[in-house]
Amino acid sequence: MIYTCTLNPAIDLYIALKEMRANAVNRTEDEDYQPNGKGVNVSIMLKKYGFTSTALGFIAGFSGSYIEQSLKDLSIQTDFISVEGITRINVFINTTEEYKLVNQGPAIEAKALHAFREKIAAIPQGDILIMSGSLPKGVPASIFSEVAAICHQHNVKFILDTSSAAVLETLQYKPYLLKPNEEEIAAFFGKIHPMSEKELIQSGEKLIEMGAEQVLISRGGEGALFITKDVILKGNAPTGTVVNTACSGDAMLAAFLSKQLEGHSPEECLRYGIATGASTAFSKGLSDLHDIHSLIEQVHIHKI
Repeated sequence: MIYTCTLNPAIDLYIALKEMRANAVNRTEDEDYQPNGKGVNVSIMLKKYGFTSTALGFIAGFSGSYIEQSLKDLSIQTDFISVEGITRINVFINTTEEYKLVNQGPAIEAKALHAFREKIAAIPQGDILIMSGSLPKGVPASIFSEVAAICHQHNVKFILDTSSAAVLETLQYKPYLLKPNEEEIAAFFGKIHPMSEKELIQSGEKLIEMGAEQVLISRGGEGALFITKDVILKGNAPTGTVVNTACSGDAMLAAFLSKQLEGHSPEECLRYGIATGASTAFSKGLSDLHDIHSLIEQVHIHKI
């Protein structure tokens, strides 16, 4: 079984209009509401690739209920912890440019955090946990290393995708996969973004040396890098019109893992990951995969 963990999920409201004018009523041309949060996105995309998962995390209020019901409507299992407040609603505005308005979300009390730790400890041996996204108020950055330690102790494969520098504290517990983007990996090591490709590779290799089994670095329009102790792969990004970049990294991770679980080569996993991330970037929300085969043909993988 695969578990995804989104500690601070959201409803994402996508709005399209020709222009944003200050101090005026701005009429939208299109809108879309979607359950979101990085782990939620991974669960949805895993389902599209034929893999079931259970979504964990915290939800609150009517917006949290909307997320839970939306996942159930997609036949995705949920095991959320309900807390006081309202799950956040984020707004993404697309004109000639993209604007992202991201809210904080509810505060998490100690009792709920304790219940969360118990759920993590109950994940069966040999299963996979994907922990993604930011932390809500009340949750310390040490939660990442706590969860990594529990997974290591119980022989659960731990995958982490977060911008927090606390990633480095998890490496002693041998995470199965890390998925930083370019900006995040620069921040982990106190380097200036953007980094050169050589610097990215060196940083990825450093994460491997420190304990990670695999590192998947998403690079937006530059594609992605995949690094293990045995191989370094580089893939280009396909071309298209970018509509929304918010979920593309989550889609990449889900597709990559899906193909890995099917037993495909690292090269093929990376091709599908890059193509699925691009397909999502070219969509309002998560990709429906209608263009995946044409995008895959544009992705070329090279060993470095």
